[in-house]
Amino acid sequence: MDILHAIILGAVQGITEFLPVSSSGHLVLAPWLLGWEYQGISFDTAVHVGTLLGVVGYFWQEGRSMIGSLKQGYRKDHFEQKLLFFIILATVPGAVAGYLLKDYAEGIFRSPEIVAVSLILFSFVMFAGEKFGKKTKNLGHLNLQKAFLVGLFQALAIIPGISRSGATISAGLLLGLSRAEAAKFSFLIAAPIIFGAGLFKFPDMLREGVSVEFFVGVVVSALSGYFAIKFLFKFLEKASYMGFVWYRIILGLAIFALIFAGK
Repeated sequence: MDILHAIILGAVQGITEFLPVSSSGHLVLAPWLLGWEYQGISFDTAVHVGTLLGVVGYFWQEGRSMIGSLKQGYRKDHFEQKLLFFIILATVPGAVAGYLLKDYAEGIFRSPEIVAVSLILFSFVMFAGEKFGKKTKNLGHLNLQKAFLVGLFQALAIIPGISRSGATISAGLLLGLSRAEAAKFSFLIAAPIIFGAGLFKFPDMLREGVSVEFFVGVVVSALSGYFAIKFLFKFLEKASYMGFVWYRIILGLAIFALIFAGK
């Protein structure tokens, strides 16, 4: 892998991590379509860590405020304390799934066929959230059960093509959250799960060796991830998620067409 590959893959990861189109799916598809050798799970983890920097940078003030609220002591009705707890709770299912299914995530799940099926099938879940969700509530309406349910949806994203943000945003919409609030909670719960995955894979990264390309990929994914979040919030002021639903379906069908054509 050279610098250009690292830049392209870092940008792919940063942009698609926060748009509901599956970053891991695109990281599988990019080398497959371009005829590159697979970059390895360690590089994938590295550019995911880059998007962690992007989300932390975007929500820096809110994160500081949530953590700072703990200094005030426990208060039952303190919104920021409850939100912090809900973020931790929503992380648990994904962490368990990642640990139990790590061999599948690095093996059989990484086929273009799995990505295509996941892209198409989960498009209907996103469509249901957009079509039937009330889209009127804010994060103040979350409770333990709802936060954990969003976490269960996040666990599904271990399968490339489902999309972590797509799954959690869909769950939020189905629970009645507004489009922006569903996206916000999705991005907030991304931080601990990405951090945990990066920490878990850190020894493998050291064994494989950390190159200049790794650092380039991290920087590019961090910057592109930050601006992808900014773009999505602006986009949602005027539009719905239906454009992403159609993108997922078209991409999934295009992958099948390439497979049948002998790609």
